[in-house]
Parts: sequence; C-alpha cells; structure tokens
Amino acid sequence: MAADPKAPSGWAGVETGWAVASTLLAGILVVGGFGYLADRVAGWDHVLLPIGIVLGGGLGIYAVWLQYGRDSDSDDDRA
Repeated sequence: MAADPKAPSGWAGVETGWAVASTLLAGILVVGGFGYLADRVAGWDHVLLPIGIVLGGGLGIYAVWLQYGRDSDSDDDRA
C-alpha cells in the first residue's frame, strides 16, 4: 500500500520559513545597501548604513506581516 500523498510530512511549513527569512534578509540588504551607497555619495563615514539596516529590518518585518500575519477573518468582525 502506498503512502498517503496528502499526509503532512516533517518538512511541512519549511518553505514558509525560508520565505520569511529571505524577505527579512532582503529588506536588510536592499535598504542597508541604499544607506551604504548614500554614505559613499555624501562622503560620510557609516552614518546612513546603520539607519538603512534598521529601517530595512523594520520594512522586512512589515512585509512579512502583510504576507503572513494578517487574519482576513478579523476584518469581518469589526464591521
């Protein structure tokens, strides 16, 4: 008898974890990279880089919340 293809495996949800981690990392790298480039253009010594890293982390968390954290049923309860 073959295994049930619909049965959850030990790897269920791993793709969600990778998507969350990559979204957070992308936010930090992209906005931090803009901060680094702005520092280079302005001639400053690491002023905007840490600001970009923190903002990128915050934007990454917000993007993850928009994708996975909102509950669509909670909007119906308020109306």
